[in-house]
Amino acid sequence: MVEKTLSENVVTKFIEGLVETYPGLEYLDGFPLVKVVLRADVSAATYDKVAVISVGGSGHEPTHAGFVGEGMLTTTICGDIFSSPPVDSIIVNYTSDRLNFGLAAELAKSEGYKVETVIFWDDYALPPPGGIARRRGLVGTVLIQN
Repeated sequence: MVEKTLSENVVTKFIEGLVETYPGLEYLDGFPLVKVVLRADVSAATYDKVAVISVGGSGHEPTHAGFVGEGMLTTTICGDIFSSPPVDSIIVNYTSDRLNFGLAAELAKSEGYKVETVIFWDDYALPPPGGIARRRGLVGTVLIQN
């Protein structure tokens, strides 16, 4: 049997390599505890466009950090491997992403930010889940982010 070993800081190493490779990207203060990749040319004080933010677990690279750039995402918050980022460091349509991003959006609204969320589902490979859960949003993420 082949044993697979993941480095505990593989997400941190990926983000460092991405930012070093693409000078138009940077990571937020607090890195590596807060794994946020953003466009280097965007400043909250001067940016007058809609910021498009996506969150999700790492391990599906280049999604989501690989899609940060002009005409795509403004920023992304990376979770650990196959895990949603925590609420305080902040969508694809995994239940945990929806819950965490929904709470983060409510916190931003309570601080006076205008926030809209768009939740989509395009994963018809699996039968529909039961209860309040919906299908996941996976491949269509790229089209929506653009």
